Amino acid sequence: MAEDNAGAGAAQDADAMRDAAETARAGFAEHVIDPARRAGEAMRASGQKAADNGAAIGLKIIEQAEQNSREAFDAMREAAKAKDLSEVMRIQGEYLREQGQRSMNQAREMGELIMQFGREAVAPLRGGKPDQG
Repeated sequence: MAEDNAGAGAAQDADAMRDAAETARAGFAEHVIDPARRAGEAMRASGQKAADNGAAIGLKIIEQAEQNSREAFDAMREAAKAKDLSEVMRIQGEYLREQGQRSMNQAREMGELIMQFGREAVAPLRGGKPDQG
């Protein structure tokens, strides 16, 4: 009979050890593995968003360069048709004034785009959606 009690006690001890190990494993998964997995997924999403946005910025730069080139050639054509030096100077002055304004607008547009993309890239790391600011 003493052997039966010892065997039952050993089985209970083994069950308690299994339960404790399962609880420890579940706690480890909940507090270490799952957060690490979510962080890895967020980093991957953030990196992909940054790569996509980098490509969009590159395309925007090309579009702006094309626009600036078209405007410069238009001004050169107009200057080539000018009848005198004062008309050439007027055309050149208008072009420079317009190009200055265009450059400021393009710089502002790029700054806004970069800020927007920055917010979008870090949103997955924050666990949410990008700010709409």
